[in-house]
Amino acid sequence: MVDSRILLLEDDPNLGFVIRDHLEAHGFSVTLKTNGVEGLAETEKTAFDLLLVDVMMPKKDGFTFTKEFRGRDAETPIIFLTAKALKEDRVEGFKIGGDDYVTKPFSIDELLLRIKAVLRRTKGAPAGGAGEVFTIGNISFDSRRQLLNAGKTERNLTARENQLLALLAGRPNQLVERSEILTSVWGEDNIYNGRSLDVFISRLRKYLASDPAVEIKSVHGKGYRLVAG
Repeated sequence: MVDSRILLLEDDPNLGFVIRDHLEAHGFSVTLKTNGVEGLAETEKTAFDLLLVDVMMPKKDGFTFTKEFRGRDAETPIIFLTAKALKEDRVEGFKIGGDDYVTKPFSIDELLLRIKAVLRRTKGAPAGGAGEVFTIGNISFDSRRQLLNAGKTERNLTARENQLLALLAGRPNQLVERSEILTSVWGEDNIYNGRSLDVFISRLRKYLASDPAVEIKSVHGKGYRLVAG
């Protein structure tokens, strides 16, 4: 993980300095900005391996920043830092392209574990798909490039969308249990990650809707099955 570049967006200067100092002590290169406007400007100049984004920021909040950033970068992982613990806020964060969610107050050790887990997943091969190209009905899915081609539509997938679809596509018409998905893609099987999985499944279903013969079927209480034809 040494030399991984992190953009930290945090409007509390004291907390921002503490997080930056601890991450740099663990070998990360950290750029600290205090609002979403400065954050977007920085992403146009520098390529980062991961973004840590405070939700409540002046000038441009974390969710607005993420929506705009995802408009041109679907791959770089994003971890939200927030004092909000409501289910609705977590779901919204995942819907707009977040990869993880850390609720304040948090320990630096917890944050480090989350960062390393996300980087390990996104820098490694896609779970279950080892960089393969899949044909799903009339849809082409290149997990190496994180590209989904459905008819005339080409979509760049986020790292987690890519991992999830690669896991399902690598075992067509087979049941993939929720616990396996959560452990492989999220790193842990818990209630919060389970809610995130539901959001990502819903998102993938929309992406695959161009082919009526393709479906991600829910197997109640067990998991999911990707069916094509």
